[in-house]
Amino acid sequence: MRIALDAMGGDHAPGPIVLGAVQAVQRDPDLRVVLVGDQAQIEPHLASAQGLRDRLEVFHCTQVVGMEESPGMAFRKKPDNSITRAWQLLQQKKVDAVVSAGNTGAMVAGGFLLRLFLKGVRRPGIAALMPTEKGLSVLLDVGANVHPKPEHLYQYGVMGAIYAKHILQRDKPKIGLLNVGAEEDKGNELAKETQDLFRAGPLKDQFIGNIEGRDINKGVCEVIVTDGFVGNVVLKVCEGVFDFVMKVVGKEILGALQTDKLLGQQAFQGIIKRYDYHELGGAPLLGVDGICIICHGSSKERAIENALNLAAKHGRAKLNELIVKELGASAQASADA
Repeated sequence: MRIALDAMGGDHAPGPIVLGAVQAVQRDPDLRVVLVGDQAQIEPHLASAQGLRDRLEVFHCTQVVGMEESPGMAFRKKPDNSITRAWQLLQQKKVDAVVSAGNTGAMVAGGFLLRLFLKGVRRPGIAALMPTEKGLSVLLDVGANVHPKPEHLYQYGVMGAIYAKHILQRDKPKIGLLNVGAEEDKGNELAKETQDLFRAGPLKDQFIGNIEGRDINKGVCEVIVTDGFVGNVVLKVCEGVFDFVMKVVGKEILGALQTDKLLGQQAFQGIIKRYDYHELGGAPLLGVDGICIICHGSSKERAIENALNLAAKHGRAKLNELIVKELGASAQASADA
């Protein structure tokens, strides 16, 4: 498994990004990482990894897309940026995956500009993992497509179900459409037309209909489908609520367990580890011809290591082959109907 890692992307690049790559190849002997970025800045962080240099390659480029930059403007002004170069390596089949904690918009745009879509995929979508009472669920899209068509949302359900089954190990995952109410007649035309596609398609037995925002963390379904605008808002709100609750609850737990403060700290840290984005690695951009993992901008070595491991897991599960097969079967079923 050969992965291009944007060594310059993220709030803490390049040090923790490079260290995450070192830790990943130490743990996985079949993993090779191409560190894309300024070689002069990357090399000092590889000094302690000389025994791994045959699996840690540097691809030099001179420019970086800033976290707040407009992707289109940055791509025009900075053609030698690390995100573009990583995508080009994927396009040329020199790597199997790309991973970045850099500008999310630029990461999505990089794949869209090269039209690296899987056969049958109309628009790729970003899939984020959401903690629930029953384990992890998949929410998509969370930012790649803010003006989707019903067919796009239907395909997100198909891709999300494959992801939930083969990565999360959820047998016959249930699919829900995020809406303003659970009733069948709720929502705009986009929601109603998307419901019709699910009810008429091969996954109709897995489709449970509309769900509301409060249902997400209850675990009523393993796949939550929505447009990129709403999905991104939901994701950011959940992140903020989690941070807030952990600070409040953590203070109360440690205060109540003064007699055994160590036990309280261990319990609190266990909760954080279970749901912290560093442990999840990143969010895959499903539907591209290759593997793309988009990490949180503040990712450090642990998150990057997990993101590289997640990319390798995707490759070994052959998710893209399964997506193409399932979308092909759905298209054939629609044609025969």
